[in-house]
Amino acid sequence: MTLVEFTLLLLIAGLAGAAGQSIAGYYLGGCLVSVVVGFVGAYIGMWLARELNLPELLMITINNKAFPVIWSVLGSAIFALAVGLLTRRRPDLV
Repeated sequence: MTLVEFTLLLLIAGLAGAAGQSIAGYYLGGCLVSVVVGFVGAYIGMWLARELNLPELLMITINNKAFPVIWSVLGSAIFALAVGLLTRRRPDLV
């Protein structure tokens, strides 16, 4: 995988992660966190699609590596929502 292909894959994952966080309404961090959320979201989304026997939608192939854009956005939203709900601040008891 060349540097350009790797950078393009990171860019797509970052955009998918940012879109997923935006849908969920929880922002977990900056650009690098969005890339990680995008990759985790791709894993969660593809697992969910396989379990429910759903088709692969909008696959982008870079150097024979397929990246599921729709499922990664959906998985990113699920992941960001779960992390946001688990880590939200509780009101201090005074």
